[in-house]
Amino acid sequence: MTFILVVDDEPHIVRTLTINLRARDYEVESARDGRSALQIVAERTPDVIVLDLGLPDVNGLEVLRRVRETSAVPVVVLSARQESDDKVEALDAGADDYVTKPFGMDEFLARVRAAARRTGPPAPFLPTVQTDDFVLDFANYHATRGEREVRLTPTEWRLLAALAASPGQLVTHAALLRAAWGPSYGRESNYLRVYANQLRRKLEPDTGRPRYLITEPGIGYRLMV
Repeated sequence: MTFILVVDDEPHIVRTLTINLRARDYEVESARDGRSALQIVAERTPDVIVLDLGLPDVNGLEVLRRVRETSAVPVVVLSARQESDDKVEALDAGADDYVTKPFGMDEFLARVRAAARRTGPPAPFLPTVQTDDFVLDFANYHATRGEREVRLTPTEWRLLAALAASPGQLVTHAALLRAAWGPSYGRESNYLRVYANQLRRKLEPDTGRPRYLITEPGIGYRLMV
């Protein structure tokens, strides 16, 4: 049974989400503040975290950053903050998706299902990709840069897998979004921009002059190997 942790300080939101998730055979636990959420994550890693940003004690972004120090669990941010900058900041901190309040339950459940699917292997049959600066072992989800191990999230692995399946070739925004987030995605190109920047920081020798992850403005990306 898929275990969902709902972190929100609004009782009616927690109650509504819990009822709907349990009705669809998810195991659900809730936390009303950041400290309680971090304790639950430390004791038992959820399959998906639904995280509100406006928590009464620890800021939701700080909770997200602390989770990312030890876990790659998919995190769906659920927030009343609708500005683009807030979404980018959350994605940059390690969120996998962002749902704004008020929201439709069908859309929310679809995003949770997509997040739960991303806990699985990104691309088990891809060969190892080796460059002068980094190595990507897709079979074992192991990345290194020189002698140093690089931690990649499941979403980052899926994006790299989609690019590595066609090395040097253009992969469109829509194709990358579907590969990383599922078939209901196709227009959230701001997600890709954030993740491309994260991958460059982790893998490129010079993030200001990328050598491997190349942007084709308005169209997509290439992985040069």
